Amino acid sequence: MIDNEQVEEIFLVLDDKLEKTAAVLKDQYNSVRAGRANPHILDRLQVEAYGGMSPLQQLGNVAVSDARCLVVSPWDKSLLKPIEKAILASNIGITPTNDGTVIRLVFPELTEERRRDLVKQIRRMGEDAKVAVRNNRREAMEALKKLKTAKAISEDESKNCEMDVEESVRKSIEEIDKAIAAKEKELLTV
Repeated sequence: MIDNEQVEEIFLVLDDKLEKTAAVLKDQYNSVRAGRANPHILDRLQVEAYGGMSPLQQLGNVAVSDARCLVVSPWDKSLLKPIEKAILASNIGITPTNDGTVIRLVFPELTEERRRDLVKQIRRMGEDAKVAVRNNRREAMEALKKLKTAKAISEDESKNCEMDVEESVRKSIEEIDKAIAAKEKELLTV
């Protein structure tokens, strides 16, 4: 790596963007329902409570009671109906059961066809992440080219930096491929 503040800045921005891309993909994968109880499926759920919208995590406890059942225990029992309404409106494909004290979400077994559809969906998400990574690479390469044109770095330094960018991108794409493979395995495991 070259001792040049502009080059360091390019690499800091690139690494930050690559990390965020992988993190966003993994976050998206957490919200994909895989046939077993996953409390992260409710992470983005907003509930109308106390005159405004609040995240479910601020209104109660979400716990996994067994492999295919989530239990939502609101701290205020008057919020059972609004939480149930928010879950129904969220289109996660699970009908909540309200017993007066807690809400249960029973995850049905996924059919083979649904598993295949979900695998296609996660592959598409993975491919979108790879496209974002490649766009980040292009931006970094253009920034390096501008530095070379402005004579801020030499031809050899430019080549070395480009190889470093390619290496960072390769590692990021490998991480994305691992995430795709892990989620596929999770989905296809019966």
